[in-house]
Amino acid sequence: MTTDRKRPYSSVLVDGIRKAPGRAMLRAVGFSDEDFRKPQVGIASTWSMVTPCNMHIDTLADVACDGVDQAGGKGVVFNTITISDGIANGYEGMKYSLVSREVIADSIETVAGCEAFDGIVAIGGCDKNMPGCLIAMARLNRAAVFVYGGTIRPGPNHTDIISVFEAVGAHAKGDLSEEQVTQIERTAIPGPGACGGMYTANTMASAIEALGMSLPGSSAQDAISDDKREDCWRAGAAVLELLERDITPRDIMTREAFENAITVVIALGGSTNAVLHLLAMADAVDVPLSLDDFVRIGSRTPVLADLRPSGRYMMSELVAIGGIQPLMKTLLDAGLLHGECLTVTGRTLAENLAGVQPYPEGQDIIQPLDRPLKAESHLRILRGNLAPEGAVAKISGKEGTRFSGTARVFHSEEEALDRILDGTVQSGDVLVIRYEGPKGGPGMREMLAPTSAVMGRGLGREVALITDGRFSGGSHGFVVGHISPEAMDGGPIALVDTGDRITIDAEQDEITLHVPEEELARRRDAWTPPPPRYRRGVLAKYARTVTSASLGAVTDAEQSGRD
Repeated sequence: MTTDRKRPYSSVLVDGIRKAPGRAMLRAVGFSDEDFRKPQVGIASTWSMVTPCNMHIDTLADVACDGVDQAGGKGVVFNTITISDGIANGYEGMKYSLVSREVIADSIETVAGCEAFDGIVAIGGCDKNMPGCLIAMARLNRAAVFVYGGTIRPGPNHTDIISVFEAVGAHAKGDLSEEQVTQIERTAIPGPGACGGMYTANTMASAIEALGMSLPGSSAQDAISDDKREDCWRAGAAVLELLERDITPRDIMTREAFENAITVVIALGGSTNAVLHLLAMADAVDVPLSLDDFVRIGSRTPVLADLRPSGRYMMSELVAIGGIQPLMKTLLDAGLLHGECLTVTGRTLAENLAGVQPYPEGQDIIQPLDRPLKAESHLRILRGNLAPEGAVAKISGKEGTRFSGTARVFHSEEEALDRILDGTVQSGDVLVIRYEGPKGGPGMREMLAPTSAVMGRGLGREVALITDGRFSGGSHGFVVGHISPEAMDGGPIALVDTGDRITIDAEQDEITLHVPEEELARRRDAWTPPPPRYRRGVLAKYARTVTSASLGAVTDAEQSGRD
């Protein structure tokens, strides 16, 4: 049987007398005779009621499906999972967070591969489901468009989820009463949408738009808005155009496109998680990308956006002045973006940006190129005897660029949080939280609770925190994560003792443990790895297959040749 060019996958599944049983099943879910002759487009919805980030995506999926149907295709909505970082942070269950990226990618690939969809629209609204969607699209390499679920609106007094985390630390310090914390808790999250600063969700949405895998404007729209519904409808129609022109993710997700994504993330002051996710997404399309690329691109890219967590403004305020398109036009005109990269519109990035107007006069959210907030990237890739494979720091400059202090070692996030809140942690400490890496956690938890507690207690300039875990996009302060090799692999972070001197230098991009090599060798000989924390289930499987954070913490290393 020859396949239909416009139905390269579904025709094999539904055409001919032998496929009558399959057609019978599809008739039961609403297919007509005419539908079997149309391209089938899977609408991957990350809807759930476990988090406000995704609680509205079921309605957006229906709009995208209608866009497919109106353009002459047959949309089929299906779900994948999502978890909530904001709810799980500081708890053992947060170990499932990064793991969920792989589960989401696997599940979308599984459904689309089994059901023979000709194209994919994936709608994501939280930290891990967005890169999970892109990894699945890359593996499938079928006509595909990603849609961002949109940002939340701020709560009263410019509050958001980070306001609540930091209120807990302020209460521990005595600056806020329990009643005041409760009032912030009750009002900071007013409705649907992803966390409102340039945290990981908005960072990844912006990166995906810059990558060319979502329609122009998708990353900067309120979750509940006519613009977001229009974005979904247009995405449904765009997939059929991509199918007609035989444009697939591997045509779009090129090395140059990833360089564009990195540039935009830096200009926006985005999350450290972008490093982890972009490495993993690039791996899925066999594009060579490494930590050194972040160093190289960061040296020429300024930070221009005054956005939370280190800045003043929220994503909804960036939406109001035009989103990231004028910023991208500025970067393109300055020669900082590759304009020839193809996008899901079927046009190049330069063609998409040709008619974009500059930001309105008087706005101060996005600074001009000649007056940046920071001349080089805030995402610093540090190396040294404490992180020979690399570590990722988020240094805005407000907390300084160099810190030298005394190690205070913890073997879990909870242990560190308790000592921050009870006042044990003091000015001059370098908190070392280890055995929280991809294998050791397992799952590489975000240290949002400890970093927020540090900020809430007013120690943001006086305490540093380093970990083989990672950070929320909402974390700020003098923090270094992704330390590789991780402690579970016997990395140098496993050898640190309380009282050791540690220096973090974000100008020289070095992280140094001031302990003689002979002493480190003695400690290394005496070190034995702790037993795995999980022996069965998804966390145990993840720990057995995951690679280093320096490689993106991917779980298909055998296929990529990076085990």
